[in-house]
Amino acid sequence: MNTRDIVHGDEPAEARAELLKERIYLSFTSLAVLLAMSSHSAELGPAEALTTLLITNAGTLLAVFLADVISGIAIHGRLPTGPELRHKMRVSFGAIGAIITPIALLSVSVFGGWSLQVGLRAAAIALVVGLVVVTRIAIKRVKMSWWMNLLVLSAAALLGIAVIGLELLAHG
Repeated sequence: MNTRDIVHGDEPAEARAELLKERIYLSFTSLAVLLAMSSHSAELGPAEALTTLLITNAGTLLAVFLADVISGIAIHGRLPTGPELRHKMRVSFGAIGAIITPIALLSVSVFGGWSLQVGLRAAAIALVVGLVVVTRIAIKRVKMSWWMNLLVLSAAALLGIAVIGLELLAHG
């Protein structure tokens, strides 16, 4: 499933919004983990860093899925139906598309293509770019002036950069 399908697929607007929201959450979680590892890269090997990112993302996806199931039970007073459960799985685990490029970029470090620090930096940049791309696709059909589009896209980029700044302050 590509980003365009997530944003402009046949799903109702609420379902598309859920998919986008989970991608954004996973992107920011991954960004924080990458930046934390970057500040300790001398103590990590590339395989350890990749494993940490994979485990963190798997845990995040499982937590998102469980939270969605439990909140649905609390709201509806029953277990989800088959179609509801499939939808929750698609929303939760569909977010994995947001981290494929960062995982691939970090994998280059594992195979010796570049240093761990370069891999971590490239993966973090890819996440910020991904946030801007997803935002652009999400707002493409929205009737806004060019300057409002620019403002929204800039906000997405600035928030990603702000996370980088906060992480650098925390581990500086």
